[in-house]
Amino acid sequence: MSDSEAYTIHPVAHIQSDFSEKFGIPRQSGLVEGLEARVVFTPDCRVAEALRGIEQYSHLWLVWQFSQAAGRPWHPTVRPPRLGGNVRMGVFATRSPCRPNALGLSCVRLVRVEWDAPDGPALRVAGADLLDGTPIYDVKPYLPYVDSHPDASGGFSDKTAHRTLGVDFPPELLNKVPEEKRAALTGVLAQDPRPAYQHDPARVYGMAFAGLTVRFTVDDDPDKMQLTVVAVE
Repeated sequence: MSDSEAYTIHPVAHIQSDFSEKFGIPRQSGLVEGLEARVVFTPDCRVAEALRGIEQYSHLWLVWQFSQAAGRPWHPTVRPPRLGGNVRMGVFATRSPCRPNALGLSCVRLVRVEWDAPDGPALRVAGADLLDGTPIYDVKPYLPYVDSHPDASGGFSDKTAHRTLGVDFPPELLNKVPEEKRAALTGVLAQDPRPAYQHDPARVYGMAFAGLTVRFTVDDDPDKMQLTVVAVE
């Protein structure tokens, strides 16, 4: 590779989210609308002028790095969770983190610009699917007239039903969760955080969220499809 083909990029921001671990993060952006996060810019990019006009947009694109996958070997085929983790597809036909440059792309809703925050200006966004601390390499506006394609084909993703689980969250456990986090947490659990290949109804899973550990079981019998929270620590 020549010097003209190689290009070094540096983060312009990082995300502050409620996910300290990969487990439980929604598999795509926008699946849990109530899930809010903050885009905090690096000191050299923390310039109000750089955000002039951004409040006019409802949605933004975030270009970021799968930081936990960066530097790992990549493979030409991967096993998408959407297909149960049992079918291999080409890496460029998926959004797998195991890719040559480990770059991710998420569309988020802009909730507000925090102009006067101590670490601001910062962006409050909804629907982000990023691990806390994830480096962000660019922020771009979502343009409906070119970015929206209602008649587009979704490939194999269109052929597998997107299912959600019923969530049984006992009130005494839900009360341990800050009120402003309850809807987002319930939405995350409804997306079925388990690995696609695990279907043991007796297994107790643990998910880190907003400084808490939420433990749950899942009965995915077709007649039930129920997640039950058993502990919040």
